[in-house]
Amino acid sequence: MNASTQQPRKPRRQREGVVIGNLMHKTIVVKVERRVRHRLYGKEIKLARKFYAHDEKEEASLGDVVRIMETRPLSKLKRWRLTGVLRKADA
Repeated sequence: MNASTQQPRKPRRQREGVVIGNLMHKTIVVKVERRVRHRLYGKEIKLARKFYAHDEKEEASLGDVVRIMETRPLSKLKRWRLTGVLRKADA
């Protein structure tokens, strides 16, 4: 198969969240929160999930708000990579 017969790839998923861990080499842990409405009771609840993301330049620090993008599997847990730091944490 050559490049002209392949279909264009779908846009990759992106998430925004807060860095809650950066102790590993070139890896950050990002907490992504989302708000959903409970199906039965209608109350709005917050759900959170942790994503391990690749940070090549090690530019993100604890408390930073970052954007991550889905990528190929880089390790057992890493399937995301850092695309940018949106807001630095207050020092």
